[in-house]
Amino acid sequence: MEQFREFRVGGQRLAASIHIPEQTPGPGLVMCHGFTGHRIEAHFLFVKAARAFCDAGLNVLRFDFRGSGESEGAFREMTIEGEIEDALAALQLLRGEPTVAASRVGVLGLSLGGLVAACAAARDGDVKALVLWSAVASMADLVRERWSSAEARGSLELRGYYEQGAFEIGAGFIAGAPVVNPLREVKQYHGPALILHGDEDESVPVAHAQMYADALPGDDTTTHTILGADHTYATVPWECEAIEVSRDWLAERL
Repeated sequence: MEQFREFRVGGQRLAASIHIPEQTPGPGLVMCHGFTGHRIEAHFLFVKAARAFCDAGLNVLRFDFRGSGESEGAFREMTIEGEIEDALAALQLLRGEPTVAASRVGVLGLSLGGLVAACAAARDGDVKALVLWSAVASMADLVRERWSSAEARGSLELRGYYEQGAFEIGAGFIAGAPVVNPLREVKQYHGPALILHGDEDESVPVAHAQMYADALPGDDTTTHTILGADHTYATVPWECEAIEVSRDWLAERL
């Protein structure tokens, strides 16, 4: 069963979809999309994954961060701290569902959503499984690479945002992104973790996966590299591998 949900953070409405398995109550999983993404994600990755996880017995909540997808808010106002706040609220929403075993809830994040998921798992304190897909480990490095040009700096100073395609990247995001340190925060998470990354990822280098592996303090951390894969596992075999490895791992941990 798939149903629509909505919840509020900071006075704004967030849109979400929940996948409910046949046998309940059961464990739950919150999915956090990537930068400029949404709860469907590229090539319907989050929909396919959520349905596979649901078939394995998980209640799955995928949602749009404020300013993204169908949620309220302007994208130029998004910040990483704001997205962490959204993820924490989504965890609480899922735990409140009558079909969910509230003590058995995990979180998965893709790209920037992986950074958000890592921080949310650490701050929440009750997350039982963490899955990182192509997760950003050092936002400061990416900010320097992508938004440190004279053109970007000038636009940010003059207008308060920088146009990247059809997206307006806000000055608040650029200023706040390097402040959040997921590698420091994730040291507070001691549960099981799965780190999955493509070795041909040009958006977030595979070295970020090793940073997380080195930072996570728990004794149940699994790293899985998909050979040849890009940032979002955008072929049928890569996509299937990412989903199947994660499904089997989550079924064991939750």
